[in-house]
Amino acid sequence: MPSEAAESRIGVTVSRKIRSAVERNRARRRLREVARLHLLGPGSPLSQVGIRYDVVLIARPAALEVSFADLKAEASLAALRLSKTKP
Repeated sequence: MPSEAAESRIGVTVSRKIRSAVERNRARRRLREVARLHLLGPGSPLSQVGIRYDVVLIARPAALEVSFADLKAEASLAALRLSKTKP
C-alpha cells in the first residue's frame, strides 16, 4: 500500500505451519534480507519512483526450501510490479 511515512516499511509474518521456532526465525531472516536488498535498497525500482510503500511479506513453508537466488529474483519482480502501479 502507498504510505505517507518518511520511508518504505517492510513487515514479515511467518505462518505457524512452519513448525519449529528455529525454522520460523530462519524464514523471517531470509525474507528480511531479501526485502532489504531488493525492496528498500538504493537500486530498487521503488526508490526511483519516489512513492513510499508499506509491504507485508508472508513466509510460507516453501520459503525455507527455495534457493536464496530465487527469493531475490521474486523480490525484484515484486518491486518492479509495485513501481508500475498507480498510487
